Amino acid sequence: MSTATVFDRYLERVTAGERLSPGEVRELAAHPDILTLGMLADAARRRRHGDRATFLRVGVVSWDGVFVDALRPAARELRLSGAPSSLDEAVEAVTRARTAAGDRTLAAYAWPDIVRLARSAPERAALLGRLRAAGLDAVAEVPLDAAEGLADAVAALAEAGLAPVRLTVAAASGPEVVELLLEASAVQEATRAVVSIDPLPRTRGVYRPTTGYDDVKVVAVARLAAPEVPTIQVDWRRYGPKLAQVALTFGADDLDGVSASDEAPEGQRRAALPEIRRNIEAAGFEPVERDGRFAAVVA
Repeated sequence: MSTATVFDRYLERVTAGERLSPGEVRELAAHPDILTLGMLADAARRRRHGDRATFLRVGVVSWDGVFVDALRPAARELRLSGAPSSLDEAVEAVTRARTAAGDRTLAAYAWPDIVRLARSAPERAALLGRLRAAGLDAVAEVPLDAAEGLADAVAALAEAGLAPVRLTVAAASGPEVVELLLEASAVQEATRAVVSIDPLPRTRGVYRPTTGYDDVKVVAVARLAAPEVPTIQVDWRRYGPKLAQVALTFGADDLDGVSASDEAPEGQRRAALPEIRRNIEAAGFEPVERDGRFAAVVA
């Protein structure tokens, strides 16, 4: 059987909404033909999202109350950065940030921070309840490779009213990520509590850095491995506009972490909003701004 025939069969199935088996996903992820993988992922992405590509402008504030760009009105979500050292400190920081956020979404912390502050499941449930009552809308990062039981983490967040859940990757790469994405798919099938996956690592190793080839490949694999998860993201600030633009053609549908600043020291064309709209359009998609609840912003 020719490679073209195999691809045609995969494409027909993906276009029809049929999911590929874990074995087929592993086989595609191991194959060097990145263009074929990208075409399959793009077909899956277009089936769910059409020609739309969303983006989110984010304001950042540190847990000790030092605002970065959180008060900019263009920010559709506030994110509390940093790692507090105590339960009370975490709750107090969320309470302060909630005031600044107003009616905007407030996200904070990474799941490992929650685990560090509350060791047992009952303690975590109590902490999550306090954070939710203080005004937290979402845990900012739930790393697939550091969740200490992904299914339990997702269930705890859902029970605390902190769903839909946003999944990320801390540092994993290569075949390990494929297995993590397949696990995420199984958790989503069971819970329907996950809204997004950002499959690119938050931290990159000095001795084993990823490449653009690796990055867009894992984005495509994420789309095919977890078709039940609505959104596959790329972080605009962390990976830059060019990689983000290419990732849209390899299965991503959302660009996260866009600056809320309208400042343009290099000219208005390089301001964040015009630049991201231009890059999305250049990739062949319609740019749609969203809020932190994944709803389109009405101009």
